[in-house]
Amino acid sequence: MTRCLMAALRCAAFGVAVMGSVLPAVAEETLRVCLNEDIPPYSFREGNKAGGFDLAVAEAVAKRLGRRLAIQWFETGIDSDSSFTIQANALLSDGRCQLVAGYPLYRDGLGKPGAETGRLPGFAGAKPEDRRRRVALGELVPTKPYFYAPLTVVLSGAVADKQISSLGDLTGLRLGVNQTSLSDAILMRYGAGKFVDQITHFIPGRSELFPRMESGEIDATLVELRRFDDYRDRTPDTKLKASGYFHKIGFNMGYVTLGTEQPLIEAVNAAIADLIAKGELEAMAKSSGMTYVAPVQPDVLETIPIVDFFKD
Repeated sequence: MTRCLMAALRCAAFGVAVMGSVLPAVAEETLRVCLNEDIPPYSFREGNKAGGFDLAVAEAVAKRLGRRLAIQWFETGIDSDSSFTIQANALLSDGRCQLVAGYPLYRDGLGKPGAETGRLPGFAGAKPEDRRRRVALGELVPTKPYFYAPLTVVLSGAVADKQISSLGDLTGLRLGVNQTSLSDAILMRYGAGKFVDQITHFIPGRSELFPRMESGEIDATLVELRRFDDYRDRTPDTKLKASGYFHKIGFNMGYVTLGTEQPLIEAVNAAIADLIAKGELEAMAKSSGMTYVAPVQPDVLETIPIVDFFKD
């Protein structure tokens, strides 16, 4: 997929090493971080080019820890054993990396998983047998968050000036949403189903939603802010506009590691605190084509109240 991240951060610019399938014994001066290769503007890799906000933050954290950064790129899959929780745990438990970046800090995705073992996702340098074997899973522990990932309302050009302060302001608009997404669950349940007859569903992965909004068929959607950032970067002449409204359901994002890495967790937390205090994360996000939203309290979301699906 072509992307025009004008100020994209590349591996070469940061001295990043891409790991292969066999990890040698690594000295303490190396920080090994797993990054998703196709989730722009958080992180992406296309051939020899790589970039994204998570890559920039990983470099900054490694620098503060006085370590060389080594990246293990991985890809998510769609199968019965491909939850991000299991994938992240398997990567860490197999020694592919010490940290997985851009992890949603939600209580159900942390701690010891229900499964004893899990399969690895596809990763750079993997051998065929790596996808078949199962890895004994450990306990997932989070760092402090370094950004917040919200859901936002995006408006078409025809209604771009409409003020959105709650989902109720979408009444009467033609809504579109990717089916089976969190946004779909929220819009379908809001106001005891008041939007059901206004919603057109799209199949995820076909990238139809935003083009249909550009054509004027759809007035508004509720979507992850990062998806609109990516679309806006690839479509600089877009007439679509982010409303500035954020739904109450959203996730702090941070690193996750194994419970055996307590000294590393403390060091990374100190690095994140320094980055936040010095305001460096906003500049990294801007260079990566991403709208930066600071973390919110609490650091880890304990649960999503069911009422949040029905009203603002």
